[in-house]
Amino acid sequence: MTTYAALLRGINVGGAKKVPMAELRTLMEGLGHDSVRSYLQSGQAVFTAGHGDEESLAAELTAAVEKHFGFSVDVIVRDHAYLAAIADACPFPAAELEGKQLHVTYFSEPVDADRFSAIDQGAFLPEEFKLGDRALYLYAPTGLGRSKLAEQLAKPRVNKGLIATTRNWNTVVKLVEMTAAE
Repeated sequence: MTTYAALLRGINVGGAKKVPMAELRTLMEGLGHDSVRSYLQSGQAVFTAGHGDEESLAAELTAAVEKHFGFSVDVIVRDHAYLAAIADACPFPAAELEGKQLHVTYFSEPVDADRFSAIDQGAFLPEEFKLGDRALYLYAPTGLGRSKLAEQLAKPRVNKGLIATTRNWNTVVKLVEMTAAE
């Protein structure tokens, strides 16, 4: 059995895509997953599975959510080892920052610097970003909601062909803890 986190993009954040976490947990248990737990209301669930890989589990959950709730939701699934490696590789001084200042955008597949070459990082200082393994680290000292750099990073032309979902550092750390072996 492997422990994973499912990251659902764009649910329960002011739009029409409402997914009650209790219903999501029940849905995931119905897919044969064990130890299903959710974190906050913004689309994180931790579970164990004895079958599949990250991509097939994400596809399975995407289809189940659409069938049950009637709308499509992008899902990224990552195992504990990946989540821990992302936290450990943070290029910013996470221990010195508030959780709202540091974010990780998880991507469905690897990205390279060419995708972001049109963004002049110097124009957004002190905000900055750095790439990782299927991830982007964003330092936004005044928070994500006020970040001009985050606006540029979220543009469809930048994320074309990808699923991308962002979590603040507090959530990144919590998901590492929740997916750790018990």
